[in-house]
Amino acid sequence: MEAEDRQRLSLPLLSLLAMALGVITGFGAVLFRDLIGLIHNLFFTGHLSLHYDANVFTAPAPWGALVILVPVIGAVGVTFLVSNFAPEAKGHGVPEVMEAIYYRGGVIRPVVALVKSLASAIAIGSGSSVGREGPIIQIGSALGSTLGQIIRMPAGQRIALVAAGAGAGIASTFNTPIGGVMFAIELMLPEVSVETFLPVAIANGAATFVGRWFFGDAPAFQVPALQALSSDPSALLVLLLFAVLGGLTGVAAAGFIRGLHVAEDLFDKIRNRYLRHMLGMLAVGGLLYLLFRTLGQYYVDGVGYATIQAILSDQTTAFWLLGLLFVCKLLATSLSLGSGSSGGIFSPSLYMGATLGGGFAALLNWLNLPVHLSVPAFAMVGMGAMVGGGTGAVMTAVTMIFEMTLDYSIVMPMIVAVAMSIGARRVLSHENIYTLKLVRRGRAIPKARHANMFLVHAAHEVMDTDIEVLPAAASFDDYLMRPEHAGRMRHLVIAQKGRIFGVVRVNTGLRRGLEGSHTGATLGEVANRNFTVVSEDDVVFDVIRRMSRRDANMAVVIRGRGVPRASDVVGLISKEHVADSVAASISIYPRRDRSPT
Repeated sequence: MEAEDRQRLSLPLLSLLAMALGVITGFGAVLFRDLIGLIHNLFFTGHLSLHYDANVFTAPAPWGALVILVPVIGAVGVTFLVSNFAPEAKGHGVPEVMEAIYYRGGVIRPVVALVKSLASAIAIGSGSSVGREGPIIQIGSALGSTLGQIIRMPAGQRIALVAAGAGAGIASTFNTPIGGVMFAIELMLPEVSVETFLPVAIANGAATFVGRWFFGDAPAFQVPALQALSSDPSALLVLLLFAVLGGLTGVAAAGFIRGLHVAEDLFDKIRNRYLRHMLGMLAVGGLLYLLFRTLGQYYVDGVGYATIQAILSDQTTAFWLLGLLFVCKLLATSLSLGSGSSGGIFSPSLYMGATLGGGFAALLNWLNLPVHLSVPAFAMVGMGAMVGGGTGAVMTAVTMIFEMTLDYSIVMPMIVAVAMSIGARRVLSHENIYTLKLVRRGRAIPKARHANMFLVHAAHEVMDTDIEVLPAAASFDDYLMRPEHAGRMRHLVIAQKGRIFGVVRVNTGLRRGLEGSHTGATLGEVANRNFTVVSEDDVVFDVIRRMSRRDANMAVVIRGRGVPRASDVVGLISKEHVADSVAASISIYPRRDRSPT
């Protein structure tokens, strides 16, 4: 602990590093999107070009039916990179970042950033049904971890940079600075304070600036102006329908979570990694071609923003089509990630939420309800509800959808729908789409952030006062023979020449073990010197940190802050006492055998 304190960077220096990280991550997002465009154009048009607008449908490929093989070719490249250079680049990336934060002190191999960039760009560019936010999160996190390893710093500060890189990746790729900060707070940071929030906020601001410099400051999706909810009785009906949509979306999110992991289990039965991924992407390629031949568009290739934009622009409103696209996207994403692709689940969640929400409104309009429902409005709410329900990041979902559309009138119904969605999903699936993957590896991740009220108490409020101060020269055998202390544990503070010399803990087991024996020892000879001294006014958080820094088993509490004397001892705090008090402080929260988010 003392070595870590010497390595601790000042907050201004850490903030400066976070700014540099934000700039680097912003440029990384730009290069990543250019790489996706290059590969997409090469695979689907045969031309070398960086320009690729994901909000516009992909033009028909000149390969005809051979377009089915495009995702298969991409699968070979993805499998080669992941298998030979960075196995952790497989999948959607966020669980790997969370595992690094909670189990590896924020250490992520630097090669992950490069491999994840290449593998995900090939996957998305060749038509795999995955998103680009998972890769940029892992890329930004790997950059933050690398910076935290190059410059010596405590694990806590390195974790702050990992979270800052993750949020910066979200902010730069979606133009959502608030959403990036909320993502880091809700899913990445084990502790939120000025020391962790400030680097995250600065990195997000810097990354957003770089992203807007290259991509402009327009929102991710163009949405026609929506009419705010009125205050007449019909508004209550509409709000109730938004709540119903939230519940349906929660069920869909649970189905997505389970479906994705069922697909992984099925494909894992194929031992050859190349064959496994090629078969999965062959099925995706066949689905792309089938949709193109029957509906005129590939629809479920890549991030799928073109379909989302068409729904939000009120151009795609047939309920049967939106329902079909929801099923197809769910299938394509499960096949892609289940067989070994590299990419995120955020964009597919947006897609499925938009099709489900828009299809819900379109179906009710077809049934001639007394109130006409806005398909774009319900699509937007569905997007937020699907993301919030599936990932557990509820505030991230609300803020990001608002930033991606810049329509404030949708915020209130979205909050209702997201709440209903996560409630329904928790009933059906205790784990979210990120934590379930880690739980299957035996890695538990906390799903709640509790402010431990015990830690803010003063030492005199929690210390054990049932102690006795005795001289070091006193006989240990004589003390054990005293009947008034038999049958219970007692702490003794041992004094020598008026100073605190050590601590002795006497319990029933010790008394029985030495019963009838004669040690001839003094209390000073059996005293434990592994202790520290704290003031009765010290906050318990500081007491625990002091005990940890000195590797002490106990803290002797004294009056005032002068030279510690035995006559000033008023109590004692042990590690067991700390554990019991912490347990008591969290007992006010509802007891749950399993605590889903």
